[in-house]
Amino acid sequence: MAMQQKTVALIGVPLEEGSGRGGCAMGPAAYRIAGIGPAMRDLGYQVEDRGDLRPEPATDLADMPRAKNLPVVGAFTRAIEAATYEAATSGGVPILLGGDHSLSMGSVSGMARYASEVGRPLYVLWLDAHSDFNAPETSPSGNIHGMPVAFFCGKAEFAPILPKERPFVDPRHVYQVGIRSVDEEERRLISENAVNVYDMRAIDEEGMGSIVKRILADVREANALLHVSLDVDFLDPDVAPGVGTTVPGGATFREAHLIMELLHDSGLVSSLDLVELNPFLDDRGRSARVMVELAASLFGRRILDRPTRGG
Repeated sequence: MAMQQKTVALIGVPLEEGSGRGGCAMGPAAYRIAGIGPAMRDLGYQVEDRGDLRPEPATDLADMPRAKNLPVVGAFTRAIEAATYEAATSGGVPILLGGDHSLSMGSVSGMARYASEVGRPLYVLWLDAHSDFNAPETSPSGNIHGMPVAFFCGKAEFAPILPKERPFVDPRHVYQVGIRSVDEEERRLISENAVNVYDMRAIDEEGMGSIVKRILADVREANALLHVSLDVDFLDPDVAPGVGTTVPGGATFREAHLIMELLHDSGLVSSLDLVELNPFLDDRGRSARVMVELAASLFGRRILDRPTRGG
């Protein structure tokens, strides 16, 4: 199982051009300062910090009014796809330190290429307030961080960013949990493409644990690799305020830790995105620390192992 591999590859992605506002480029530094490397080493993993990707803007991609900053986002997508694929093929678990959510265009595409080569499907667990299933023609803002799911499912080929003949993720293999902000046209596309969506009402009615266990059972039955993409705004803003797209009513600290511990127990996770952290909007590093705590839970830290303050 993927989580039994004892190497994690940290890949910094200082990308903010997909989000329409500044700040996310500081995310990789904030995760490192919050101790993601030492946290993984304390859990017994060999940590390969591969530094930050800094590609030059792609000269073959022209900016589009409905897909803003395409030359920059496209160049990052290519670099991320290659770095994620290389980390996975070398036996590690790639952890993408973002950076806005457009980085998943590259990370998921890289893992889809790797999964195809090892003859297994790729499933995606999308922990986010937003579905991110827009294409340029449906996006209200033109910000590409609202398009990655449609892109890696092959439903938003709006520019020659990656080769057309590449493995895509079946939309039916995408599980979105924590959703509470969806554009009208996006809602139609999600339904049309049979994306699995568990909004906050579903979580309230059915419970986080039972939903995640059902998803993991599907992944196990398919003998699939599982990519987890965790957006800061999946969490309630009271838990993690350091994000530019806050939506009230998000997951609690306890719900988020439960997901991570169930994911670790499953042994199915092969890669992880940590995205949309904006340290400029954070409260003295609180959101970065919470995200590192959650990553540590995903990689095996238990409640009883956590350092405590005081006696």
